Amino acid sequence: MDKKKIIRIIIGAAAALLIGAGLFAIAGPGRPPGNGSKKVLFEIESGSGPGSVSERLAAEGLITNSAYLRFLLRTTAGGKIKMGVYEINDGMSAGEIASLISRGKVKMISITIPEGWHNRQIADEMVAKGLVKTTEEFLKLTEDPQVLAKYKIPAKTTEGYLFPETYSVPLGYSATSFQDLMIRQFLKKAREAGAAENITPQELHEKVIMASIIEREALKREELPLMAQVFENRLEKRMKLESCATIQYLFERPHKKLYERDLVIQSPYNTYIHKGLPPGPISNPGLPALRAAFHPEATDALFFVLKPDGSHHFSKTFKEHNEAKQKYLGGAPV
Repeated sequence: MDKKKIIRIIIGAAAALLIGAGLFAIAGPGRPPGNGSKKVLFEIESGSGPGSVSERLAAEGLITNSAYLRFLLRTTAGGKIKMGVYEINDGMSAGEIASLISRGKVKMISITIPEGWHNRQIADEMVAKGLVKTTEEFLKLTEDPQVLAKYKIPAKTTEGYLFPETYSVPLGYSATSFQDLMIRQFLKKAREAGAAENITPQELHEKVIMASIIEREALKREELPLMAQVFENRLEKRMKLESCATIQYLFERPHKKLYERDLVIQSPYNTYIHKGLPPGPISNPGLPALRAAFHPEATDALFFVLKPDGSHHFSKTFKEHNEAKQKYLGGAPV
């Protein structure tokens, strides 16, 4: 047999194999059962094997042949399947599904926690994203003594330690794991903000409380360091902080205005009637507020008042402060 004839036979055989493979994919047991219009969020629990997963997918109408998918998973993935929630449609071949669930390409969701949210607001978002059924369920997690001990948080809740950021997590991610994720991110960012390696839990806690207050007080980010120093000055002089943000924390929802009657509400968080820092953070501060708490801007100011443009007028004396209040508030409620 001459060399050219051998080459033609080899090429012909290869072409036949390719055509056969194509026909097998189109019409064989690995073909998609539909056109992709049927979409299912398919959950695979820990310990699930190729057999049970293949049967469930067949029952859902997402594969043509459960035996073939089981064969693929055992031969190409070594029988390893990763738990999670997957987005699968009936336009996917058995090979595509096997690749998806063996590589762990689960359905992801995005959760955004804005700077300054308190735990109650985060709990509402957890309900909206389906991580918990009720706000109370998440708030109970924030009070878990084991979590507080694990991260050396000297408080009754994780308030202040749930770092605000946009997180991408697998669908079905547990609220317990999400809280851990936020706390670990907080500890990382606290170092970035200026927390020393040997800082004590109590020292860190006091910085978090300060950051949580200025986070809620400052509308302009550039004023955070200055505002932090004002409160530090008041603490040094044993003056009450008189922070409106600590009053707002007492309400389920922020009030548009505060009145004199609000300033006498009996609470350890009311800094109009109690000296020193409140017993715990009043929000979950972001990185700029944490940085400001660790690195306040030098000033002798002891007071500040909100101006119409959202910035603040800072004053060194009570007389100057009263004049600023009259100018910018005109004797209006606090």
